[in-house]
Amino acid sequence: MADDHACVRLGVRHLLESEPYLSVVGEASDTQTLAELLDTCPCDVVVSDIGMPDIDGLSNATPILRRVLRHAPHPRVVVLTMICHPPTLSGLLHLGVSAIVDKRDTVDALPDAINAAVAGRNYLSVSVQAAFAETGSFPRPRAGILSAREWEVFCLYIQGRSISEIAVLLNRSGKTISTQKRSAMRKLGLDSETALIKYAQQIGLT
Repeated sequence: MADDHACVRLGVRHLLESEPYLSVVGEASDTQTLAELLDTCPCDVVVSDIGMPDIDGLSNATPILRRVLRHAPHPRVVVLTMICHPPTLSGLLHLGVSAIVDKRDTVDALPDAINAAVAGRNYLSVSVQAAFAETGSFPRPRAGILSAREWEVFCLYIQGRSISEIAVLLNRSGKTISTQKRSAMRKLGLDSETALIKYAQQIGLT
């Protein structure tokens, strides 16, 4: 379980351990601790916020979660968040998370999400579903998890580097970089530069 607010971690632990079939085997308050736990503490499910400080004071849990999801077998990931931006939520699903729970939902939503994740199903809490319904923008069928190269290009691009700069830096052709950028955006459910920037801001990459 990972969240940068101590009260949230305490409440989530109390909630989950009130269920006889659930136990919390580790807690993290930042991305560095989360990464260390994932390397040393086996678990079935990771419950995490995506906006947490790392050792440099940035807010960026997404690369850690993506690293978990790229290697099979891996724990299921349940995101517990206050974010209600549909493109961002859709992007999380395309990254491979199993469930998204809004912190404003009822307390039974999180155990339900964990149960669904363990069973191999996706789960969206009521408020998350409502966020999609308000815009008529529902999650697209998952196009796959970003490859390591796609993620590398994506991160460099949102840092402000141009396609040509990335091509030189990574020793690839500009055409290859453009293709990898487009593929990353498609997999994340992003259809414009504006959506890409908003997504990066929401998940703490900028």
